[in-house]
Amino acid sequence: MGLDGPSMNGKVSSTGLGIASALVAWVAFSLNDLGIKYLSGDYPLHQIVLVRTLVALTITLLILVPYEGGYANLKTKFIGIHIIRGLCIVLANSLFFIGLASITLAEATAIFFIAPLFITALSVIFLNEKVGIYRWSAVVVGLIGVIVMLRPGSSAFQYASLLPLLAALAYAITQILTRKIGFKDKASTMAFYIQLGFVFVCTGFGVLFGDGQYASDTSASLDFLLRAWVWPEQKDLLIMMATGVSSGVGGYLISQAYRVCEAVVIAPFEYIALVMSVVWSVLVFSEWPDTQAWVGIVLIFLSGLSIFWREVVVGRKVVVKHPMPRHR
Repeated sequence: MGLDGPSMNGKVSSTGLGIASALVAWVAFSLNDLGIKYLSGDYPLHQIVLVRTLVALTITLLILVPYEGGYANLKTKFIGIHIIRGLCIVLANSLFFIGLASITLAEATAIFFIAPLFITALSVIFLNEKVGIYRWSAVVVGLIGVIVMLRPGSSAFQYASLLPLLAALAYAITQILTRKIGFKDKASTMAFYIQLGFVFVCTGFGVLFGDGQYASDTSASLDFLLRAWVWPEQKDLLIMMATGVSSGVGGYLISQAYRVCEAVVIAPFEYIALVMSVVWSVLVFSEWPDTQAWVGIVLIFLSGLSIFWREVVVGRKVVVKHPMPRHR
């Protein structure tokens, strides 16, 4: 074995771990989206998200933080960046879910997946990551798939469809900031501060709008944001808590993915959420994709698969300066 063997193995191993973490995270996020879409007609967004966040925060504090070395890790030198990350992810979630009340799960998810393009562009500008023609081509193929699914000029481009687009930009900024501090703070630390941000924002919304005095029937999205809090039925409360589990697990894993792997490698694999959104649309809401939608899905899937094949199976060089610590 040459001198470069262990180093390259470490890079490939970190890349595979990052990709696997991202895939599992986005399956978990898709379950979260499904639960919130299902509840969006009966409860206000901030009530659902507050319950979800309290469950996710409990998982983080009782399981993830101790697993990664203890509560001392919650102490950070980057509190300012954590606050900005928290606000960005709260904004991204809020915009996406408000849009979800007015358009279908598949449409909202497809529009949101402009985010990898934002992430790729921002990673070049702010992180100095190198993006070759192969990766740019793979991202472009994925975006073509999104456009095929969106069908420009159709109802997908109604006013509410702009909300997932803005959510994508806020999400991309979040992940660039994650990459910026990812080798200094643990994934559980980053998840903790994001969840803390949700607690403060949702509690504030509950205090200001929880009585429903500003609710209106003119817009499903605004009604979802401003309707009154009500005590949930047992089944609905369990769904809210389940979104907390999926959010806690997904939030940890996606932070881990961007810690150990280049943003431009991880980004295409997030398209799995689009595939899952179509699956849930079919199984839960009986919304069957047509031929054009399936063409888009295949293009999106192939773009992610091509990155996986080149970076892991073929073994092309991936710039990962800090592989996953072996003491975990």
